[in-house]
Order: sequence, then structure tokens, then C-alpha cells
Amino acid sequence: MNESGSPERRGARLSRDRVLEGALDLADEIGVTSLTMRRLAQELGVKPMTIYHYVPSKDEILDGIVDLVFAQIELPPQDMDWVAAMKVRCRSAREVLADHPWATPLMETRHSPGPATLTHHDAMLACLRSSGMSLALTAHAYAVIDAYVYGFALQEAALPSHDDDTDLAQLAEGIAAAMPQDRYPALLEFTHGHVLQPGYRFADSFEVGLDLILAGVSSMAAVEAEQRGR
Repeated sequence: MNESGSPERRGARLSRDRVLEGALDLADEIGVTSLTMRRLAQELGVKPMTIYHYVPSKDEILDGIVDLVFAQIELPPQDMDWVAAMKVRCRSAREVLADHPWATPLMETRHSPGPATLTHHDAMLACLRSSGMSLALTAHAYAVIDAYVYGFALQEAALPSHDDDTDLAQLAEGIAAAMPQDRYPALLEFTHGHVLQPGYRFADSFEVGLDLILAGVSSMAAVEAEQRGR
């Protein structure tokens, strides 16, 4: 078959970028565990061997789609102080990871990082170093900041619905109702006095945690600068 729209015809329009874009869309739909070359070929309307012509292995597919996710995260703006710039980047990372929940565990695991990944890491290091902190403190800061962002993203993805805290409140209410009233008093107080109150959003904790971490890093950087000045 060679009519327009047939598998053969669609395959002729493929490229490495198109394969990776298709893989990203499919991963968003079914997750990376279920992502196979055969399933991707079906989605693109080609034979599996056609995929291998553009991207030789699933590992390279994963390298490529992780790089696409990094490319969507806003880099720390260079015209801001480092704390404000880091907040922009971390907020963006959280939003992007919410759109691609499969990606969080893979973001720092690839052995062949792509250009967007390397650009992202370079920009992050440059932002942290612009504060004057040492290489050692930069390493600690980067590790702690991303551990927080990735960890929060994992928690949000695991919630009953990270888009609607009504589901979370209903879950908490059900758990609280099943608890022995005298065995977990602090947990019951927290659930009824905070989680089940109007306006509660788990997501609000992100900004609080981010402020705490960046304030801590800033404090350590100030101590480091003072010690250098002695």
C-alpha cells in the first residue's frame, strides 16, 4: 500500500525527532514500563524495524524522551538573583513532571544525557555558583534542591488526584473514620483540624518547602562567605 495515510506512506515521513515525540506521547499515555518498540510502531503506523532505523534501542528512546522533558523545564533566568531564579526553575520542573509523571524516577539515571539535559545542568550549576558559594556547597545545594523537587513530584503523582484535593480529603476522611479514636490522637487532630478544613491543598506545601531549603542554602552560603573573609 502506498496511498497517503497508509503505514508505508506515514513511515516515509518519519524522523528521529518524530519517533521521540511519538514515544513521549505514548509514555504519557501508558507509562515507560509498557512502552515497547512494537507498541510505538503501532502508534506511528509503521513496522517495528522502521523504528530501529531512527532510534536503535529502547534505551536510546528513554535517553531521548528524558531529554525532551528536560527541554520543557524553564532554565534559571540569568537576569535574577540566584534564589529568585531557582524558584522559577523549580516551579517549572514541578509543573513539567506533573505532565510527565513517568519521568521523575528517570531524570538522573540516563548514561547518555542529551543536549537539553546537559544544558539544564550547566545552567543550574551556573545559577548556584553565581551566589559565590563553593563547589562543595554547590554540590550539596543542587542535590538537596532536586531531591526535594523530585520527591514532591513523586508524592503528588501518587496522590488519589493531584489535580483535585477533594479526592485526597475524602481519602483522609475515610481513613480517619476507621481509626480507633484513642490510639492516634495526633493524626486525628491533624486530619480533622487541617486536612479536612476548607481550602486545604497539599500543593501549598511545595512553596513552603522550597523557601525553607533555599533559605537554608543562603544561610550556609553566607557563613561560607564570612569564613572566607576572615
